[in-house]
Amino acid sequence: MRAKILIVDDDRDILLGLENRITWMGHEPVSADNGKDALRLIEQGEFDLVLLDLELPFLSGLEILERVRASSHSEQRIERATNTAYTTPLIVILTAFGTIERAVHAMQLGAFDFLAKPFSADHLTVVVQKALTTVALQRQVDVLRQEVDDRYEHLVGANAKMAVQLTIAKQASTSDVTVLLLGETGTGKEVVARAIHRWSPRRSKPFVAVNCASLPEQLLENELFGHEKGSFTGAVKREPGKIEVAEGGTVFLDEIGDMPLLLQSRLLRVLQDQTFYRVGGTQPVHTNVRFIAATNKDIRRAIQQGTFREDLYYRLAVITVTLTPLRERMDDVPALAQHFLNRGVRMGIHRPCTLSAQALQALQQYQWPGNIRELENVLTRALILCPEDILEPACLHLSDAPFPSTTDTETGTPLRLYHESVEAYSRKIIEAALRRNGWNQTRAAEELGLQRTYLTKLLRQKDIPGRAPTGPAPSSDDDTQ
Repeated sequence: MRAKILIVDDDRDILLGLENRITWMGHEPVSADNGKDALRLIEQGEFDLVLLDLELPFLSGLEILERVRASSHSEQRIERATNTAYTTPLIVILTAFGTIERAVHAMQLGAFDFLAKPFSADHLTVVVQKALTTVALQRQVDVLRQEVDDRYEHLVGANAKMAVQLTIAKQASTSDVTVLLLGETGTGKEVVARAIHRWSPRRSKPFVAVNCASLPEQLLENELFGHEKGSFTGAVKREPGKIEVAEGGTVFLDEIGDMPLLLQSRLLRVLQDQTFYRVGGTQPVHTNVRFIAATNKDIRRAIQQGTFREDLYYRLAVITVTLTPLRERMDDVPALAQHFLNRGVRMGIHRPCTLSAQALQALQQYQWPGNIRELENVLTRALILCPEDILEPACLHLSDAPFPSTTDTETGTPLRLYHESVEAYSRKIIEAALRRNGWNQTRAAEELGLQRTYLTKLLRQKDIPGRAPTGPAPSSDDDTQ
């Protein structure tokens, strides 16, 4: 990268030498010979790096650092490896040998590094390149973080039931209590979990999601707690788990209702005293993380069936947030649909387009058993397959869905009990996805937004064949004979 570098020194010979070296390195130098001009240029925000002398007229280097730190406090750069906050832009201190202690004090105020005069051209080159590498890495982190924020940032809609639950979530976010998110698949539990993290004092620390249903018990244990070198075949070095990686931040335990009982007891210990052991480890690891869990299962029924620990439930459910299924918040469908259409445009899938009145009506009449995730998939597919600027009902392909619309259910057979209906709907979703993808489970899992291993688990649980039927299915008349 070609950087713009501010050089601040009251010695004209040093200024000229630094300008020549910076130009030779392929960067753009700008110079100032006093502290007042330097502060004014820094506050303009045009520089990637500043080479700042400590001894300056009008304002010293330390005074400039203190003012820059105060003005950029809300947007400090975080270097995770050293947990050190640097000023913006990065500042390298130039100091005489006898003032090393002052240079160390400058680094405590946010300077990135220091150079003791006299320094060689090669030493200057190494320090400048290291600083600019840090700037480039931070920009990459900012871009990736913005992409994640764009994906999960928006809580769209104004439904009254949903607003009540989001108010509870926002109130809970300011503390470190555990939060349990309940709701059907596709209702946006991870979006809400990320919102709680973003609203919390831990927002600048990692948000780490773990799907408790996507891995076998041994792999999930390793994923959460990490392992020591030699703890099993292939463990050639110590590896931290997701809980350690999230230090200071938030761990999101998705599908907590599918966690094996043995791991539930280990998790309970972590929740109680923030301490755990790595796989194969003998020394306790202390951690400081906040836990958010989510499930689409009926946890109280799981407790009665002995598949979920009651004491763990009460540890997790300090605050419970229940997310409303989309069929009960149809007033949010227009806003959600527009949000997904806008996202498709930003991703370059389609040029700006709108839904026709008939298409919007069709969306509001559909039952949405897959909830918001299904709505997103329907609109993404429509953007890809329909080149027109106005999407009509035919572009939505809702007639191909395995579920009736609202009007169909009003005139059709009576609805079954809630859990029976959900079970039947989920079977139909999976079977329809398998048929559309030629019974290719990998492609079907991608369409449904599921992990491939989780889809395999669902096939076993729901007794759904993983291959195309070899013959025609019996008719309903045959079943009654």
